[in-house]
Amino acid sequence: MRKHYIDNLRWMVILLLIPYHAAMAWNTWGEPNYIIFEGNRLLSSLIVFFSPFIMPLLFILAGISTKYALIKRSYGEYVIERVKRLIVPLLSGVILIMPVMTFIADRYNCGYDGSFISHYGTFFTKFTDLTGADGGFSLGQFWFLLYLFVISLLALGLIAVQRKAVPRDNVVFPLWYVILLGLPLSFLHELLSIGGKSLVEFTYLFIIGFYVLSSDAIIEKLRQRRRIFLIIGLVSSLVNIILFIWTDIDKLKSLNTFANFAAEWFMILALLGYGKSTFDMADEKTSYLSYISFPFFSLHYIWLVLFQYLTAKFSDNTAVLFIIPVIASFIMTFVSCFILLKIPPVRFLLGAKAKRK
Repeated sequence: MRKHYIDNLRWMVILLLIPYHAAMAWNTWGEPNYIIFEGNRLLSSLIVFFSPFIMPLLFILAGISTKYALIKRSYGEYVIERVKRLIVPLLSGVILIMPVMTFIADRYNCGYDGSFISHYGTFFTKFTDLTGADGGFSLGQFWFLLYLFVISLLALGLIAVQRKAVPRDNVVFPLWYVILLGLPLSFLHELLSIGGKSLVEFTYLFIIGFYVLSSDAIIEKLRQRRRIFLIIGLVSSLVNIILFIWTDIDKLKSLNTFANFAAEWFMILALLGYGKSTFDMADEKTSYLSYISFPFFSLHYIWLVLFQYLTAKFSDNTAVLFIIPVIASFIMTFVSCFILLKIPPVRFLLGAKAKRK
C-alpha cells in the first residue's frame, strides 16, 4: 500500500523552497546569493525557522521511500531508477539552468555586461566559492540531487551487507529511542560539510528513515504525540531565531546550537506525525503535485532569480521585492512544469516519471 503522506510531505516541502530561497536575498549573516539586498532580520527569521528541518526532512522521506522501493525493485533496478531520477536532472540542470542563474547573478552582483553566450563558457571555467553569486560554477539547488544519489548508493551497500548478515530489518524501537536519535545531529553537522551541507548528517538521516521511521508502528506513535512534538519544535525554533538573528551574545552559542538541532529533530517528528494524521490521502490535485515535485524543484529557482532581478529594476521596497517574485515564480514554475512535462525528452531530462493513469 502506497504511503501517500510521504509524497504529500515531499511536495509541500518543495513548494516552501520558493519563499525560503526568496528570503535568502536578505540574509543577515553575509551568505552569498544570486541576488543580494540589504539584510532584513524579519525575512532572515523566516529562513532560520525553516532551515533546520526543510532539507533534512527530504532525506528522511527519501530513506523511508527507499524501504518501500526495495520491496518491489532489485538493487540494480533501484540504481537505474536513481540515475534517471537524480543524475539525469542533475546534469541537465547544471548544463542548462545554472548558467542562466549565475549569468543573472553576475550582472546584478558584479556588473557583468557581456553576453550570455560569452558567460556560458565562464561558468564552466570560473571556480571560486561554488555559490554562483559571482557568476562562477555552482551546482545551485542541484547539490541535493548529487547528495541524494551518493547517499542512496552508500545506503544501498550498507543495506545489502546488513541483509546478508542479518536478514531481518523490520525492528520497532520504543519512542524514547527515536527521540534520542536526534542527539547526534549536532555532532554530525560539521562532518564532510560543504557549504554547511553535511554528507554525514544527511546520510545518517537517510538511514534513520530507512530503518526506523519506515515503521508503521513508529509513525503511529508520532501521530499520537504530534502536538507535543510540534510545541517543542516551535519553541526550539523560536529560541533558535531569537539567539541567532536578534541577539549577539557569544555566551549563548551553545544554547543556540542545541535549539537549532532540537528544532530540526522535533519538527521532523511532528511533521511526520501530522503527515500521517492529515495528509495520508491522494486525490487528483495531490497526485499531480507529487508527480511534478522533482521538476518543480529543478525549475523554481531560475524563475525566482529572474523575477527578483527584474523586480529590483523598478522597486526597492522590501515587500514588493519579496511578494511579486514569489507569486510570479509559483505561477511560472507551475506553468513551465505543465508545458514541459508534456514533452517526453524534456520530461526525461527533468527526471519525471511517466504520469500514472
